[in-house]
Amino acid sequence: MINQTGKETLNHILKGKESVAISGHIRPDGDCVGSCMGLYLYLKENFHFNELDVYLERIPDSFHILQGTKEIKHEISGEKHYDLFICLDCGDLDRLGFSAELFLNAKSTFCVDHHISNRSFANENYVVPDASSTSELIFQLMDTDKISKATAEALYMGIAHDTGIFQYSCTAPSTMETAAVLLRKEIDANEITDRTYSEKTYTQNQILGKALLESMMLLNRKCIASIVTLKDLHFFEADARDLEGIVSQLRNTKGVEVAIFLYELEPQVYKVSLRSKGLVDVNKVAQYFGGGGHVRAAGCSMNGNYYDILNNIVRQIDLQLKETPS
Repeated sequence: MINQTGKETLNHILKGKESVAISGHIRPDGDCVGSCMGLYLYLKENFHFNELDVYLERIPDSFHILQGTKEIKHEISGEKHYDLFICLDCGDLDRLGFSAELFLNAKSTFCVDHHISNRSFANENYVVPDASSTSELIFQLMDTDKISKATAEALYMGIAHDTGIFQYSCTAPSTMETAAVLLRKEIDANEITDRTYSEKTYTQNQILGKALLESMMLLNRKCIASIVTLKDLHFFEADARDLEGIVSQLRNTKGVEVAIFLYELEPQVYKVSLRSKGLVDVNKVAQYFGGGGHVRAAGCSMNGNYYDILNNIVRQIDLQLKETPS
């Protein structure tokens, strides 16, 4: 674990490096893309490397509002050996997906993350579980005078997404102070949040409606669950990028303590997203099944039929609810 703070940390990490790769977790969300693009643009504008690349899986179309996203590499071309590999918003090596190969081949590695389940798997790690987002942590590593409008847009998007546009409990005074600095870079915050967070395509609204209509109330109505199968995705001509926000909408149901959203990645393999209002530590639930995240937001992947998966998840949630005083 590194001891420096702010730009001293970043200068320490970058010292002597001529080639740098940046990547984030599989199925990149707003914070992952925002932090990766924010750091990429900042390094591109303020440092000189022989090679600087960012690797991510395909991102939602709306995220292309950010500058530089056309430069994202979605696959590895040939054998690559970077001096430094920086992984963002990622708790373990498996979550890197295709870019894990670059991590293993790099001379040194650096991880910036805010997940409590992070395993400090890089050579050097900057992990702050109480932080609102990885994008806020990346901001802390930068010289604010050198943050461009384009960089500020990326970081603001990341922070806005992981705080539910500053509504979630992870929003701290430092988060609002960071947002204020970014706003002073003359970014259009309303456009960023409208186009990347609030605005939904017709397909997204259709599949959200399906998920809400077919949701189930469980555990004496303290838990709500919904499932989207591959058959559903094919029917709506949708993919995983169209499912963003469904679990959060489920959590908003009055009286519910925990929301569970399952969607099928491939036959008999499901991604499980969990959201809590506070009584249940969903990170513990996710970790029990090999995943992780935060106390109020976590996830994992599980094999089997959705009926058995849901029963197993609900059983772990019920154990915590029974330990909670009425």
